[in-house]
Amino acid sequence: MLAQRRYELIMQTLRAEGPVSVTVLGTRLGVSQATVRRDLAWLEEQGLLTRVRGGAAASPSLEPSFAAVATEAHRAKDAIARRAAGMVEDGDVLLLDIGTTVHRLAVHLRGRKITVMTANMAVYEELLPDPDIELILLGGVVRRNYKSLVGFLTEDAVRQLRAGKLFMGTSGVRADGAVVDTTVVEVPVRRAMIAAADQVILLADAEKFPGTGFASVCGPDALDVVVTDADEGTEALGALRENGVKVVLV
Repeated sequence: MLAQRRYELIMQTLRAEGPVSVTVLGTRLGVSQATVRRDLAWLEEQGLLTRVRGGAAASPSLEPSFAAVATEAHRAKDAIARRAAGMVEDGDVLLLDIGTTVHRLAVHLRGRKITVMTANMAVYEELLPDPDIELILLGGVVRRNYKSLVGFLTEDAVRQLRAGKLFMGTSGVRADGAVVDTTVVEVPVRRAMIAAADQVILLADAEKFPGTGFASVCGPDALDVVVTDADEGTEALGALRENGVKVVLV
């Protein structure tokens, strides 16, 4: 089993069951206790869990609130959102992903004659008063802390749709251009959105290079455009361009 998959299963287990022993994790994953300990050490370095006697527990600070995340790199996110809004044309059908940068994009879309489909409740609240925008809210389980909808209901809804453009956020972009996330439950929704869109546009401020995350969302080959304020010399930008991704610097 690949390390990435082990990380996902470990975090799923800790969130669902609370503190779990190394022995139990080893049995569940079918690997040695030494491997489990190495995995726990790596996840602890990422701030995703806390080691306890004989095992580990999910970090209580694992998921900051939407409001807290929205204050991080606020100016950069707004600049990226403004540039991304310029890529939208009247009549476009858009998928807007979960996340604070995508919410800033919604602010700059008010008054446009477009269709917006989203599982981002902050986007929904932002655009609800605008009569020019046809607004489609995807169903699912409400994550109140992060103002989003997730789960199989959301994924099934996305699979029934087709969008011209997906604007997507992220927790991190690795040096090889891979997009990752810290929240496992969001990953299937993002993957479904990628499959439902003709063009995938990633919005990522400089702090997302490499950012954080252990759950793989997609490789650089799934992206069409990245809008960022990252430094031109950032290693990941080279990897993205090598995979045919258009990099738009703000």
